[in-house]
Amino acid sequence: MSDCIFCKIASREMPSTIVDESEKLITIKDINPQAPTHLLIIPKEHFPTILECTDKTLLGDMLTTANRLAEEQGFAQKGFRTVINTNEEGGQIVRHLHMPLLAGRPLSGKMG
Repeated sequence: MSDCIFCKIASREMPSTIVDESEKLITIKDINPQAPTHLLIIPKEHFPTILECTDKTLLGDMLTTANRLAEEQGFAQKGFRTVINTNEEGGQIVRHLHMPLLAGRPLSGKMG
């Protein structure tokens, strides 16, 4: 999608701080962090939401990446949060599937 910010980041048309990359995913630092560590795990292929994601192994890859990064960056044992917001009422701002990974402080708003 030519106007999608995450597609532009994945194709290197737009700069970003890349933390990790694989064949299917790119992980960047969020430009408006809500925690000391706030990363975005983004598929390189454009899916507007999780509802349109036809690559079900991709979702597992996203979670595996989150776990690996948590271990590598040293916050796995203390804890972290991942979430996939879907559509406007679900809190999705950018219409490209992505999974925020937050850590580095106690996170409020217990969710389950």
